[in-house]
Amino acid sequence: MRYCFILISLFSWGFAQTSENEINHKPNFIVILTEAQGWSNTSVAMDDLDPASQSKVFKTPAVERLAREGMRFALGYAASPRCTPSRAALFTGKSPAFLHMTFVNGGRESDFSRTGSKLIPPEPILELPRTEKTVADLLKGVGYATAHFGKWHVGRVDPSRHGFDFSDGPTSNGGPDNVASPNPKEAYGMTERGIRFMETMTKKNQPFYLQLSHYPNQGQKSRDPLTGMVRDSAEVDKTVMQVLDAVDKLGIKDSTYIIYTSDHGAQGRNLNEPLSGGKGFVLEGGLRVPFLIRGPGIKAGVVSHVPVTAMDILPTVLDLAHLSNKVPQGVEGGSLETLLHDPSGTHPVSRGREALVFHFPHYDHGNFGPATAITIYPYKLIKAYETNHLWLYDIRKDPGEKKDLAKELPVKVVELNRRLTQYLNEVNAQFAQVNPEYDPSKQDDQRVEKRNGGRRGRQTND
Repeated sequence: MRYCFILISLFSWGFAQTSENEINHKPNFIVILTEAQGWSNTSVAMDDLDPASQSKVFKTPAVERLAREGMRFALGYAASPRCTPSRAALFTGKSPAFLHMTFVNGGRESDFSRTGSKLIPPEPILELPRTEKTVADLLKGVGYATAHFGKWHVGRVDPSRHGFDFSDGPTSNGGPDNVASPNPKEAYGMTERGIRFMETMTKKNQPFYLQLSHYPNQGQKSRDPLTGMVRDSAEVDKTVMQVLDAVDKLGIKDSTYIIYTSDHGAQGRNLNEPLSGGKGFVLEGGLRVPFLIRGPGIKAGVVSHVPVTAMDILPTVLDLAHLSNKVPQGVEGGSLETLLHDPSGTHPVSRGREALVFHFPHYDHGNFGPATAITIYPYKLIKAYETNHLWLYDIRKDPGEKKDLAKELPVKVVELNRRLTQYLNEVNAQFAQVNPEYDPSKQDDQRVEKRNGGRRGRQTND
């Protein structure tokens, strides 16, 4: 298996589009994307007002360090409760609904057969379109060196076709060796390759964009003393600390932004408490994730309560690099630059739309079927397409989404449902369709119970 960092000689090209003086004053960017790490799965209270947002099981000193030295976001969201759509959205600043990249693989949903599901999910695009400009494309075009090490998982086309000079190739969950448990070997291997890349670019005095995307199956385990459940430990955190130490050693801390987040919540409805749901759910437990940024001009130890999402990363990076004019048309995320440099942390993020929409038209991990969620903080509406049922929550007061407010606030339900529908129509989103072969008598009762269990203890208004 080749590792592209060996091909350092490729960096001998010049800077045809940007002068050397200009490029030498650009900041560096490191984006660390963890796998299935829920909002409450670190030893940092992501929300300083909610002690339950801090894990009592995991110890994550590197995340603690990022929190001490930078800004963390109480309302940080992945773009989807699944990895492929989340990654595509991070790369492009566009939603999975817009990209039609809403699931990992098409035609073989994980929980239901064709006769056992009321709806037929759409066939998503499985390859990131070459027509979409990624953050790496845009930075490479102005003289940045770009690298992606670790899990790619947005298709089989080599990352070099999407702007990355160096990478591990179009890897999936199995890593470069395509094995069932690539970690901890790959956690450390990809980090080593990333640090070598940083060292090379620093010696060349060339700005860089480095993305480190971790694989599942971290290797070491921890047992929750309260529940007895065995959870993946924060083995990745050790590699994050290696990156932070390398930045210090190279003397580039004052010119390097580090963005840390995850692709979705942990797998399992009980692993993201106090939030409900997990991977595959448009509940908070499937969507809300750690989100931290450290870098020049960012006040240390700040907590923001402004909702942010992975789609904001592309416009933020371009803005911090003084390249806001390079943001492609159709980008849905907004720049966090003003928010990052204002100690009050009260500025809303300027996006094309006020609402955040999470469209997941698929059956997955025992969820309640194809669904969409829309958030205009503090209210969140969830629409389940099997029944067209609508739930409304105040996620500021009720982050666990336990109290359905739909009957109490019918006007708010109508408003958010209208906005949800309008948005999906505007981006030409794909929808699940009625299954003409659906036979309720063949639907396994246990599967129904499993799916409905995702909303345990809730008012359903049925």
